[in-house]
Amino acid sequence: MLAFQGPAQPSPALGDALNAGYCYLEVMCLGCETHQTVALDIVRRPKTTSIHELERYMRCKGCSEVRGYPFKRSRLVALRPTKISAGDPRSIWWPGER
Repeated sequence: MLAFQGPAQPSPALGDALNAGYCYLEVMCLGCETHQTVALDIVRRPKTTSIHELERYMRCKGCSEVRGYPFKRSRLVALRPTKISAGDPRSIWWPGER
C-alpha cells in the first residue's frame, strides 16, 4: 500500500494478515488527517474478508462529532505489527511527507 501510493487493492485476507503477524491496520482520516491504528483481531468480519473491504466501515470519531453524521472517508495506509507510538511513529507515504 505504501509503495504504490494508491488504493489497497488487491489486499490480503484478514486471516492472512493476522497469521503473518500484522495485528494492526493504520488508517488516515481524510477530514482531519489523523492517523489511527485498528486492531485486526477485534474486527467483527469473517477472516476471509479482504483488508481493502474494511475501508468503507472506518469512520473518524472526531470528524463525526463535528459534522453531526458518521464521517466515513478514510485511507488505508499500511498493515503494522505494532500500534502507533512515540517509539514507532506513523508510516509515511513518500520521503517528502511530514
